Amino acid sequence: MHSTVRNDVTEDTNFAQLSPRLSLGDAEPDRNLALELVRVTEAAAIASSPWVGLGDKNAADGAAVDAMRSLLSTVRFNGVVVIGEGEKDEAPMLFNGERVGDGNGPEVDVAVDPIDGTRLTALGINNALSVLAVAERGSMLDPSAVFYMEKLVTGPEAADLVDLRLPVKQNLHLIAKAKNKPISQVTVCVLDRPRHQGLIEDIRSAGARTKIILDGDVAGAIAATREDTGVDALMGIGGTPEGIVSACAIRALGGVIQGRLWPQDDDEKQRAIDAGHDLDQVLTTTDLVTSDNCYFAATGITDGDLLRGVRYKDSAIRTQSIVMRSKSGTIRFVDGEHQARKWEPYLR
Repeated sequence: MHSTVRNDVTEDTNFAQLSPRLSLGDAEPDRNLALELVRVTEAAAIASSPWVGLGDKNAADGAAVDAMRSLLSTVRFNGVVVIGEGEKDEAPMLFNGERVGDGNGPEVDVAVDPIDGTRLTALGINNALSVLAVAERGSMLDPSAVFYMEKLVTGPEAADLVDLRLPVKQNLHLIAKAKNKPISQVTVCVLDRPRHQGLIEDIRSAGARTKIILDGDVAGAIAATREDTGVDALMGIGGTPEGIVSACAIRALGGVIQGRLWPQDDDEKQRAIDAGHDLDQVLTTTDLVTSDNCYFAATGITDGDLLRGVRYKDSAIRTQSIVMRSKSGTIRFVDGEHQARKWEPYLR
């Protein structure tokens, strides 16, 4: 495999001047873990890529899960899956509570989404990703009681101004003012769901624009916090696990994610109360992931706004990934070239 790595922020220069805040103890995830995690998401993306556009999202997801689980077993950490395929997907692997890694090294929470956007993959639509996040043990919110949450994501400029409890129009005007642009140039990413019809009307009546996505709100959340993506915010109700995974990325990117748990029925509401959740509380980035030593990695499956998808050329498989480390604020883009014949066990 050949890889090209581009750093948006460089952390590994001038070790003599390394801040004590960035130094690591034996029990903490090491900075080298970042590139190990990219190997895992690359494997899941490559394994799922033959299923792109074939209409079988379960087969695509199964291939990605198998590959991700296999590669995770080689990573040096003692991990517990906090956010996995989970109860909602009835998964036999990468389920909540499963131990992953080689059992050595730091104890960590692990959040996996072998395919964020299984429908996008099955239909051959943009923005499907393979995603993985790791943080110190006990630092990720356990989302098992409630599958969905109301979300508000925006970049660093307006992070200290917005509030999920405010009306949509007011938040959008705060974002516009912070970014020094007219409201007509503010674009909000929203999942295409019937429950969002009122939200979409509120956004447009405020004078802002919408970018409607079928699935994949992790990619949408990252776009809302990065410059030059054409997206200024993400709003609406999406998966709680995806919100926590996004929080790991936002820890490195800056910006903010705010969330409020959204039970779908009375039974789920009672489970949340029994688990000790305050359903009125607005959860911030640091509530969702309390540690500032976390990692996020993603590899494109289909082409998207953030990353290129898996590509085949002659005897090579090409991938593009992003990896982030919150403690240093490092963001790397990794272009990988893999010999196809060596990946045959992962391909259908």
